[in-house]
Amino acid sequence: MSPAAPRVSICIPAYDGAKFIGEAIRSVLGQSFGDFELVIIDDGSTDGTVEVARRFGDSRLRLIVNPNNLGQRENWNKALAEARGEFFKLLPQDDFLYPDCLRRQVEVFDDPANTAVALVCGARNIVDRRGRVLMKRGSGKKRGRVDGRRAVRDCIRAGTNLIGEPGAALMRTESARKVGRFDDTDFYVLDLDFWSRALVEGDLYVVPEVLAAFRVATGSASVRIARSQSRDFRRFIDRLCRDDRFGIRPRDRAIGKARSISNMTLRRIIYKWERAKSD
Repeated sequence: MSPAAPRVSICIPAYDGAKFIGEAIRSVLGQSFGDFELVIIDDGSTDGTVEVARRFGDSRLRLIVNPNNLGQRENWNKALAEARGEFFKLLPQDDFLYPDCLRRQVEVFDDPANTAVALVCGARNIVDRRGRVLMKRGSGKKRGRVDGRRAVRDCIRAGTNLIGEPGAALMRTESARKVGRFDDTDFYVLDLDFWSRALVEGDLYVVPEVLAAFRVATGSASVRIARSQSRDFRRFIDRLCRDDRFGIRPRDRAIGKARSISNMTLRRIIYKWERAKSD
């Protein structure tokens, strides 16, 4: 008889993440909500990532080592395919969760009033390589339930992902699979593209507390692609403007594109500052 499926699957797609993945793993194992599995899918790391993962002797941790390198997009999709829980969270290897993250997000889905909620997100801290908080990011002034398509329009108008990076979000696994595959046509919006497709069918629920941390560190994907972020977001805006379901107006499009450029400038300042400190 197979063991009962966990309520939550937290999946870490890993590649050469030995420097920070231990902190990510500890943040999951230290959750106040304990009914979860932690699935680590290593994509051919050469820096000891697998060895770090194997040091944790917790029965809830399941390590999968890909025989061949799949690349980020396909490893994210494999993470979703491997999830056995009722709920699904994808946690990048550089990031981490605060102790009450799962408890607060599962509570939202367990409330009978939230059957139409497709995705739960929370505020997050942007941290440096040492875990020091650089700034807090959230969904603006939104709290509680937000119409899903309105939430996507708000992101377009803001020129940024207000919903949050993968670690800040939780979805029903069944619903996530119905959304389809992660698509990196525009790499910077790999997560927001997925959230947007989910929010066509349901609402967003915004938890105001800080639930996760997103790391800006030398060598992380965010630093490597800093110069392309604005370009990718503008292309994403153009794609969604062609989708009548979101009701994005020409004024929203213009404001979003302008703000995406200013947002990129701010990010590059932060990334350069972080790199300078590490030199």
